[in-house]
Amino acid sequence: MRRTVRFGGAFALWVIVTAATGCETLGLSPPANQLLPATKAIRNTSPPAPAVPRELAKELQPAYVVEPGDTLLVQPTDLDSPVRLPPDQVVFADGTIDLGVYGRPVVAGRTQEQIVALVSTAISAKEGEKEKLKEPVGVTVRIIGRTSKVYYVLGEVNAPGAFPVNGFDTVLDGIIRAGGVTNRAGLQNIVLSRPTPPDNCRVVFPVCYSNIVQLGDTSTNYQLQPGDRIYVPGKGLFEGLLPARCRPGGPCDKPQVGCFGGGCGAPTAGPPVLTLPR
Repeated sequence: MRRTVRFGGAFALWVIVTAATGCETLGLSPPANQLLPATKAIRNTSPPAPAVPRELAKELQPAYVVEPGDTLLVQPTDLDSPVRLPPDQVVFADGTIDLGVYGRPVVAGRTQEQIVALVSTAISAKEGEKEKLKEPVGVTVRIIGRTSKVYYVLGEVNAPGAFPVNGFDTVLDGIIRAGGVTNRAGLQNIVLSRPTPPDNCRVVFPVCYSNIVQLGDTSTNYQLQPGDRIYVPGKGLFEGLLPARCRPGGPCDKPQVGCFGGGCGAPTAGPPVLTLPR
């Protein structure tokens, strides 16, 4: 009986301390998919609205640079030209493509326009040995397989993995593409980290998932860049049972203001109403 009382008292004290201090501070999260202490610290130092592209302020990506694994379609501009090229060209690990008798030019690290000039020069040089050319052989180069530029979605999602960057993807797009979050996900602790050199400072942004999907808050729905990592950690042991105490109290807990009650400079009379003619 005494052992039962002692155990019950200890458990009650454990719950009280946990509720007062927060779940994660006692290390009660499941072993898998935890945030590192350094990750939490860097996330919490991120400015409230970092100057990076996001859902309502997307930016065009720079010119695509071809890398090994990408696939090119190279063909003469004049379809009646006697020049014959292999159809689809996968960029090899050494950065080259195989143009048959026209050699193996290095295309990795070059843009589409640069590859056009390179291939045209290689073909014209070979064809010039046969007959005098008045002008270089025109070629077109299309990038038909973009597999080298990816972002990663990891942790408590249904289909984690690497996904190609389409250009206008956001964090929400990435999570949906990974099958959505699981029921074990800590929704207010999701982070987006950007790759940085070994000796540089780290870049970790908070992702307020619940605010994005329920409130339409786009401040943390960042536009994805190649190499980005979206990490969805697991929730704490008591998270969900004691939501008021188990939330981190971090950047995702900022107050939200409605736009139909005088906030945000919106009209106070509510949303506009469509009036039909009689």
